[in-house]
Amino acid sequence: MKSRQSAKPATHDGNIGVPAAPVLPEKPHRPAAIAQHAGGLSVVDQLNWDDLRLVLAAVRAGSLRRTAGSLGKDIATVVRRVRRLEEQLGEQLFQIFPNGVRPTPTGQAIAAAAERIEAIFFDLARDLVGAAAQQGGVVRIAITEGLGTYWVMPKLVEFQRAFPRLTVELRCAMESVDVLRHEADIAIQFIRPDSPDLIVTKLGRLHIYPFASRDYQRIYGLPQSIADLGSHRVIDQVAPQLAGGVAPHLAAVAAPEHLVTIRTNASTALLYAIEKGAGIGGLPTYAIALGADVIPVDIGIKHHLDIWLTYHPSLREVERIATVVSWLRRIFSPEHYLWFRDEFVHPSALKEMLDREPEASTARNYRAAMLK
Repeated sequence: MKSRQSAKPATHDGNIGVPAAPVLPEKPHRPAAIAQHAGGLSVVDQLNWDDLRLVLAAVRAGSLRRTAGSLGKDIATVVRRVRRLEEQLGEQLFQIFPNGVRPTPTGQAIAAAAERIEAIFFDLARDLVGAAAQQGGVVRIAITEGLGTYWVMPKLVEFQRAFPRLTVELRCAMESVDVLRHEADIAIQFIRPDSPDLIVTKLGRLHIYPFASRDYQRIYGLPQSIADLGSHRVIDQVAPQLAGGVAPHLAAVAAPEHLVTIRTNASTALLYAIEKGAGIGGLPTYAIALGADVIPVDIGIKHHLDIWLTYHPSLREVERIATVVSWLRRIFSPEHYLWFRDEFVHPSALKEMLDREPEASTARNYRAAMLK
């Protein structure tokens, strides 16, 4: 953040180049906050809710690094946005200390205002859901393990804040469930149900691409072609809904037994193994958006699986089910999340887009907690 004094860069709390103990101005310089800028827009006109929410999160967390984690941002993005807001307001928002941050009076005032706005937002959301949903109830969602753990669960946190009387039971497993027999209210799966008695909607497409860690690249290098895979370590995931595993599709061979050094049934274990440098494995391209520390392996192969949402027609008119179905369609929207489009988008292109526009709707407010 801006400093009123010259100081050596600090490396604590992830804030490189930020003074360790900025000195507050004796009196807040309020006029800057309402000054007219180029184009006739005042600072008030330029403020957006995400910036105010970030300040509130930083005050609550007491650390910019923890704030980055809670909002699904990288630390550089958080620091950049705070600095930008300080420049707009002409005010310092936080004091930086070795163990975290402390808001200035201006920062505290912004956080208090953001908290009031947040309360209004949640009140409005609860009003919109309708009286039936507010009576409460349970919605049981069966979903594949990776999508449930890394995509739905982080977003479910904010959904539950808006609809606190709804209880969502999220079953994350690769086994399919029978919604006709009411084993779940809603199912999200890779196999399209063929029963005409079900409501079936395609949510999007999961694109799978080979990835490796930088440690793996440093130690073993990367293959330049499919033929090169024979001298590399391959990690595979085999589970229901992944007939025969993922490696055969990626390796373009019928029986890649000689290639596989680790096989697992769990998406979380697969990601962890790849991040730790155990081998090359197929991950959804949205791993880039999660902040996974992996790099794509470009050898001309990829795979995809369509994502299907299904539920029993008798539940169509149940308000709580309709509310959750509508929410699921939004968070899997290919229009907003490029990695769920039918068209393949290369992971490097996704990363460039996220680096260039970190606050774009395709990446906003989300990053799953990576196991380290």
